[in-house]
Amino acid sequence: MQSLHLSSLPAFEQPFLTISTILISVFSLLLLLLLFFFVLQQWCHQVDKRRLPPGSMGWPYIGETLKLYTEHPNTFFFTRRKRYGDIFKSHILGCPCVMISSPEAAKNVLVNQAHLFKPTYPPSKEKMIGPQAIFFHQGDYHLKLKKLIQSSFAPSVVKGSVSAIEEIVLNFLPTWENHALICTLQEMKKYAFEVAMISAFGNNLEPEMEGIKHLYQILEKGYNSMPMNFPGTLFNKAMKARKQLNEALRRLIEKRRGNRKSHNDGGLLGFLMSAQEQKLNNLSDSQISDNIIGVIFAAHDTTATVLTWLLKNLIDNPHVLQSVTTEQEGIQRKLVEENRGLTWDDTRQMNLTSRVIQETLRIASILSFTFREAVEDVEFEGYIIPKGWKVLPLFRTIHHSADFFPQPEKFDPSRFEVTPRPHTYMPFGNGLHSCPGSELAKLEMLIFLHHFTTTYRWKVIGDEDGIEYGPFLVPKGGLPIEVRRRKCKP
Repeated sequence: MQSLHLSSLPAFEQPFLTISTILISVFSLLLLLLLFFFVLQQWCHQVDKRRLPPGSMGWPYIGETLKLYTEHPNTFFFTRRKRYGDIFKSHILGCPCVMISSPEAAKNVLVNQAHLFKPTYPPSKEKMIGPQAIFFHQGDYHLKLKKLIQSSFAPSVVKGSVSAIEEIVLNFLPTWENHALICTLQEMKKYAFEVAMISAFGNNLEPEMEGIKHLYQILEKGYNSMPMNFPGTLFNKAMKARKQLNEALRRLIEKRRGNRKSHNDGGLLGFLMSAQEQKLNNLSDSQISDNIIGVIFAAHDTTATVLTWLLKNLIDNPHVLQSVTTEQEGIQRKLVEENRGLTWDDTRQMNLTSRVIQETLRIASILSFTFREAVEDVEFEGYIIPKGWKVLPLFRTIHHSADFFPQPEKFDPSRFEVTPRPHTYMPFGNGLHSCPGSELAKLEMLIFLHHFTTTYRWKVIGDEDGIEYGPFLVPKGGLPIEVRRRKCKP
């Protein structure tokens, strides 16, 4: 039997068949849509009976992700808080979530009931950093690592890095001269990366560091790319670099293990290897590698972003810049008289500059929120948070609340002359998973500002005063500036 082709039909029957096919297709699509919305309605009805917080889940799958990343975060969070209250539901990055914006609720999630809310990240990020990094764990393994990492970043240890960080600054800043345009964010990433390397490996870096730096930079380029592991994609290149990085770190650990003196070179690697040899933990070399890479990630982008906002806030507030410069000039005169470099004690005298950093951390709120995941159905503030839902303490909303910081959009370092109310100021997180490297981050900012404000002046190029994500919230274009030496120095 011959098959029937459209061309073999009489001309008057061809349109009829085409219309019939279209109608059947449309009808089938409508049935599928009705079935989808029926299932969605049943799901919503079932969930509603469990007393979810008020809020909007947005579009199916997409949720409110596009709104989050196209609106100013203050607008996104404050609009919903005003409409729904301090606790509300949403759907972002493919996940149903509950957002909380009161200090008390944030404390409960991050401190009081931390065992019910585990840290969580997208699987692609875990693969890239390393699944054994401290960020992805809780319980005994996390506590063991936390103690070791805190020891490595304790003030008694960090103070020994002052001269090394100052040397980085003194070598770094002259490279900004004679350039018509500087992208502040990109330059700050270079500076923060150098500091992160000495914090991870110590002050005396081996020749292998150049190769490790190169592999890390490939890894970083793929960190915020779409997780498509196909040849040629940034993600694929990053995963290959991650494998090579693991091997390079393994060889470095073996080399240091054969040279006991290198354990004393400092850095987190030295601490972890010493603890390993003294049998203070059961860490494998792979676990050590994951946590070294994790520390570099944590110390890199966030610090660079804060430094970028610092320069913007200072140029936008000339009276604050002048006050900071005056404070730093006083310290500089002392250094010249005594013919020496900066010390830890000098940085403890930078009171006004420290308050400028505190206010920048508050108003910029680099970490707008953090992710946690309910490990079981949790009754919370009169609502149910279902198991598997993400929970987001909104640091930015708390930092920008007039209840805790009057005139919150005003840049006012003097507000930190008084200690903020507990759990209202959390630039480095809170609880067991707070950032252990906060002292190092503040130190590298202070040392940078000392030399930059006493030696240089800068102006922003262009008149666009916007923001963008890179990956954290930054001034538009990464803050393009022109830098020049000051005409006179004290």
